[in-house]
Amino acid sequence: MAEPMPLPASLLREDRLDYTPTQRSVPLARRRAARLVAEWGQPGIAGDVALVVSELMTNALLHGSVRGRLIRVHVTLGHSILRVEVSDPRGELPPRPRPAGDGCADQFGRGLLLVGAVAARWGWEPRTVGKTVYAEWDLPGRTPPAPEPVTAGPSPVPAAGAAEGTPAPRNPTEEA
Repeated sequence: MAEPMPLPASLLREDRLDYTPTQRSVPLARRRAARLVAEWGQPGIAGDVALVVSELMTNALLHGSVRGRLIRVHVTLGHSILRVEVSDPRGELPPRPRPAGDGCADQFGRGLLLVGAVAARWGWEPRTVGKTVYAEWDLPGRTPPAPEPVTAGPSPVPAAGAAEGTPAPRNPTEEA
């Protein structure tokens, strides 16, 4: 079994779960994403995240599902961005919002307009198999941590013959 990949330094939290392409997966994914986002300290956007996951999962189910292949929901929290991704196995048709028509009978095709209205940005990326549609929110009041200070000169190296874990002897010319 492969070791899980460590989170990149820019990510604080991450959740990834695969769903079967059935109608009941949509509310499961929606509730999970909203709960996680609230637990991760962003309750103010949990409702918007729930709406976006619902719309993207529904699109993946209707337009991107293939029998026997799963739909993945990936939610990441960075220092200043929350990102939701929904990946499906079909990448032939890129997602495009459909403009509102004049007739009331045209009730489908507005999900991406909603996604664009509640998220800071959205888009899609091709995959080797399929595509990933994502939405992102900028997180106000959160700033990335300050970079660690860079010290001049080489990093300390253990002295030759020193036991592992034993600090290298100090240079007598160094001031304390």
